[in-house]
Amino acid sequence: MQIDRYTFARELALAPMAGVTDRVFRKHCRVLGAAMTTGEMVSSRPDLRSTRKSLKRLDFSGEPEPRVVQIAGGDAHDLAAAARVNADAGADIIDINFGCPAKKVCRKAAGSALMADADAAARIFDAVVAASPVPVTLKMRTGVAADRINAPLIARHAEDAGIAGLAVHGRTRDQQYRGMAEYVTIAAVKQAVTIPVWANGDIDSPDKALAVRAATGADGLMIGRAACRRPWLFGQIAAALEGRPIPPEPDLPAEHEWLAGLIEQIHDFYGEEQGVRIARKHIAWLLERRPAHPATAMALMQAEGSVRQRRLLNSYFAAIDRP
Repeated sequence: MQIDRYTFARELALAPMAGVTDRVFRKHCRVLGAAMTTGEMVSSRPDLRSTRKSLKRLDFSGEPEPRVVQIAGGDAHDLAAAARVNADAGADIIDINFGCPAKKVCRKAAGSALMADADAAARIFDAVVAASPVPVTLKMRTGVAADRINAPLIARHAEDAGIAGLAVHGRTRDQQYRGMAEYVTIAAVKQAVTIPVWANGDIDSPDKALAVRAATGADGLMIGRAACRRPWLFGQIAAALEGRPIPPEPDLPAEHEWLAGLIEQIHDFYGEEQGVRIARKHIAWLLERRPAHPATAMALMQAEGSVRQRRLLNSYFAAIDRP
């Protein structure tokens, strides 16, 4: 797959997810097989560009190209200015958020709410592409509701404006993350445009990845929530797509080493208090993957300090390793 001057030997991408795809997690997913990763969405509002949260989300230091910044908002002027500012600050690709279904985002006529007005969407695409000195991509949904599916039309407007590639989540805005993703609309988007298309939604196994690629004809696959819980899925799917033997799930020592390294880096990146809180979500996903050990699981989730959190993590793995 090619987006502007960037060629992806593996057509696998990590979906942008607020609160998850920070610099630490993106780097781990790259190592595990993701060809492209996108940072957490940042607001296009000028008064929010310099907040601590935005600055953390825009920290791409040490990452390989392309560094993809996703901007969110509903005002074409603000989005255009945000694209230019972030490109000048080092972003290699600007991604526009038309996919977030969160109420606090949609209430501000941003995210997937922007799918409701195709003409307004076209004006946003024109403004952002004109302002950005780097390629612009789009992340969107199939529409705002089952009776208002308009992703192919939005995709054509995007291509006409000069958008370089797009990703489609196979759900409508009002579905949030409920029900099953559908791929008929993604296939229609692929047929409607000539630019690269990533298929996104419920890709949680190598078999599902092969099925989605066959159903949509998409150029690439984008993985979101499944990657939170099993980030090594990238390597497994890559093997399936390339016709190689699928690597097994990591054994207990390998998973322990990976998670311990991830959590230590999260502590370093965010600092003591915030790092411990953010690490808890990765620990919760561990407890989904592995059998909970009552003697340590609750203490692990409630640990306050970074040293105690890491020590309890080691105790947890030692406990579940015993017969």
